[in-house]
Amino acid sequence: MSQTYIHPTALVDEGVEIGEGSKIWHFVHVLAGTKVGRGVVMGQNVMAGPSVTIGDRCKIQNNVSLYKGVTLEDDVFCGPSCVFTNVLTPRAFVERKDEFADTLVKKGATIGANATVVCGNTIGAYAMIGAGAVVTKDVPDHALVVGNPSRRIGWVSRSGDRLGDDLVCPRTGETYTETATGLVLNENGN
Repeated sequence: MSQTYIHPTALVDEGVEIGEGSKIWHFVHVLAGTKVGRGVVMGQNVMAGPSVTIGDRCKIQNNVSLYKGVTLEDDVFCGPSCVFTNVLTPRAFVERKDEFADTLVKKGATIGANATVVCGNTIGAYAMIGAGAVVTKDVPDHALVVGNPSRRIGWVSRSGDRLGDDLVCPRTGETYTETATGLVLNENGN
């Protein structure tokens, strides 16, 4: 894996862990206690922390803020200007730092540009959140959700391809089964 790169305009606080091969670009601020995995790319003007966890190989596009309570598992894609909230009922004049609600984005999920993820929710593994969607409840594994409030309109494979009624990936031939928590990849893959 290549060496870690931190652009000269980026600000990385003390107490931050950055994994090998990660790229921290222009005007990024990584706050204390944040853990950045291996091979992560943080685009221009990203803010992460304090105490945020970012898994391996995540791609966080320009203008994304990851506040305390947000956890990204491995291989998560955060599209440009997507938003994570951290308090359900914010007021400028009321201190609510003890009310931060945790948000978990599971392995391989994609969050589209300008989508909003309301805190306290979990986005399932390999789920795809459409551009501009507003996530107000948990999203199942492999779900394709769009709209405000977001709603499931279909399923996607690990490769991000939309699945038909047969739940077979048109790109890879992998087959899936629907469960109570979303889709699971069949053990033999087909």
